[in-house]
Amino acid sequence: MYTMHKAKSMLSHLVEEAAQGKEVIIARGKQPVARLVPIKPVKKRKPGTLKGKLKAKPGAFAPLSPLELKNWGIG
Repeated sequence: MYTMHKAKSMLSHLVEEAAQGKEVIIARGKQPVARLVPIKPVKKRKPGTLKGKLKAKPGAFAPLSPLELKNWGIG
């Protein structure tokens, strides 16, 4: 646990510790007020990975009927 004053002067070091998986607690006096933790990496999506694995019901992409258009306020 680091005080706010000490954390300000050691920010780069504390960020590096968090990046390595260590949890860093920052306190005001003796009261913990913040936690510095690493961000989980975001996996990039690859287009086409589900191609052929999903099925749609027949007519799922059919045009809307006049009644459905009216109910949506379009017709």
